[in-house]
Amino acid sequence: MPNPTASDAPPSRRPVLSTVERELDTLKDGMTVALGGFNTASHPMAVVRGIVRRGLRNLRVVGSAIAGLDLDLLIGAGAVREVVTSSVTAEVLAATGPFFRHALERQQINLWECDEGIFYAALRAAGQGLPFAPWKAGIGTSILQLNPDLKIFPCPITGQDLIAVPAIVPDVFFAHVERADRYGLGQHTGSGYGDRALHRASRRTVLTTEALVSNEEIRRNPMMTSIAYADAVIRVPWGAHPFASPGCYRVDEAFIRQYVDVANRARKGDRSAFDAWLQRYVHGPKSQADYLGTVGFDARHDLQDVTEKES
Repeated sequence: MPNPTASDAPPSRRPVLSTVERELDTLKDGMTVALGGFNTASHPMAVVRGIVRRGLRNLRVVGSAIAGLDLDLLIGAGAVREVVTSSVTAEVLAATGPFFRHALERQQINLWECDEGIFYAALRAAGQGLPFAPWKAGIGTSILQLNPDLKIFPCPITGQDLIAVPAIVPDVFFAHVERADRYGLGQHTGSGYGDRALHRASRRTVLTTEALVSNEEIRRNPMMTSIAYADAVIRVPWGAHPFASPGCYRVDEAFIRQYVDVANRARKGDRSAFDAWLQRYVHGPKSQADYLGTVGFDARHDLQDVTEKES
């Protein structure tokens, strides 16, 4: 067998390490931005705070099917034009995001109405490069009046009515994972199901990660690789705070309760406490290290005691 020539050799791997500020430089007003995470876990909060600091506006923000208060914060800061998700919640800490509720009641933002099934159908269509995906649940309900983008059509095989769910294609998807390598392979602790779907649907994916590990470490358990070949990787320890990063640290309930309190006061007409909160935790810190110092992590080491607290 002849020796392979240089043209026969596989392409060399390309490191995709980046920084939060470099990735924020790629964002513009009016873009469609997707945020990973679920309820109170794995939200890319270093990026979310950066979006607020940059003063971006008129974003179409695609949350997970059950989005968290990261999206609520962006609404409160005035960055959002439209929300694509089935709910914004922090479970028992906040049944509904205060700013999400306030803005919808006053028609200050648009909501792309969907349930969880319709949400994933839209992402599946984008991931497959299709203009829409067929869906059945929702026929006979008011969802078709609430979301005029959903269209009924007859199935060409059976003749039954189906819903055409248009593809949702985010310009960029930001996710937080527990470990990643320099070549864009990311691993969640857990399934990362929603993040997988958002990654496939998006034009570009950026990961923040608790730990930057070797490619050999990733390849020891390839079944755990939930994000394959992201466009950028940024090491951000405690990057999901105040939300949890499974296997690394728990949700900071005290911090989230503080946010919910000032957000509720703003919803009722007094933004002074929320504006002070923004200045202290978002606009004031110039780096992740500054943020962690402001939060006061000397008193929060117990958040890393995952095993004991969950047992």
